[in-house]
Amino acid sequence: MFSSIGPSRPDPIMSLMEQYLADDCPHKVNLGIGLYYDGEGTLPLLNSVREAQQRLMAQERPHSYPPIEGQAQFREAVQRLIFGHSAQQTALTTLQTLGGSGALRLGAELLRQLGVCRIHLPDPTWPNHLAIFSAAGLTPESYPWYDNANGELLIDALLDRLATLPEGSVVLLHPACHNPTGMDPSPDQWRSILDTVERRRLLPFFDAAYQGFGAGIEQDIAPVRQALERGLPFLLSHSLSKNMALYGQRVGSLSLHCPDVAAINVLGTLKGLVRSSYSCPPTFGSDIAATVLNDAALHQCWRDETEAMRLRILAMRQRLATELNANGAGLDIGRITRQRGMFSYTGLSEQQVDTLRQDFSIYLVNPGRICVPGLTEHNVDYVAASIASVTR
Repeated sequence: MFSSIGPSRPDPIMSLMEQYLADDCPHKVNLGIGLYYDGEGTLPLLNSVREAQQRLMAQERPHSYPPIEGQAQFREAVQRLIFGHSAQQTALTTLQTLGGSGALRLGAELLRQLGVCRIHLPDPTWPNHLAIFSAAGLTPESYPWYDNANGELLIDALLDRLATLPEGSVVLLHPACHNPTGMDPSPDQWRSILDTVERRRLLPFFDAAYQGFGAGIEQDIAPVRQALERGLPFLLSHSLSKNMALYGQRVGSLSLHCPDVAAINVLGTLKGLVRSSYSCPPTFGSDIAATVLNDAALHQCWRDETEAMRLRILAMRQRLATELNANGAGLDIGRITRQRGMFSYTGLSEQQVDTLRQDFSIYLVNPGRICVPGLTEHNVDYVAASIASVTR
């Protein structure tokens, strides 16, 4: 039965991490996988998360099954975080998922059940978007997003393409910190995008994985709130993996705004999809998040910690650009400071990326994407000098 299974292509990001771990070079640098590292190059345990963990462990509660849709205190807290004062709208439904990836898959399963056949993704986008939506039975198609040669957002081509899509077409949008390019629309450009979505009666599927890492917690979710204020239907996958450093706990949510449908009907359909898949979500990570978000002091502590992470990423962008310029690197250095969030499309070619890995033990994702928080005061000079040496 299983003899027909042939070799599969390794995941490009996870396999790069395996190569990095196997490298015995003492000054190797991991700029590949999307993890936030602190100034010492270690994965942080946030103070707000540590305190929440300690409170939960002290309660010594049994590990019962949660509701299929997740605990109410988590769902309500996440709604307030995302939607602010508009979170009480009756047409808004939120349920807990297995991280942001699980939210994407669950949303895709719902769309397929409703007869949707394709989804339009920005070019480029996170590679796993294609895998997730394809596995759910949707055909991925692309629309213009980024000109890698010039380091610019293709806003005119983007709007022209959206204006040609049939009514009801599903369009994936990154509300902030676009992965992998780091290139986000301006507020005016977002208004134009939402104007086109509204005029053409398209269905946005927002993917918010990095809230707080771009311009701030409120600013990074603004396009979603604007869609809600306009009364647009939409789906939203949301993750707390990065901004709470809860990667392995898989804390995510899927929200739907369906103005013409009772929220209870939407929730019931989603619960049916969850029940037939993984039955119910895990509890500890969502309990941590709910504890942080529902306690005023912990919530403020977390916001302060998220802002500190954002500012460190910004400082590393600026420091890298300064050092590249000082070393005479043959790159458009301005694109690094124009971009936002964890990732940057540097403009490095695949050959240059290969040389950096083979000769300098610096690990990047093709074509030239770096994870900015992998840079620290201890390695940024080495990285800049190495990049300069392969680009002169």
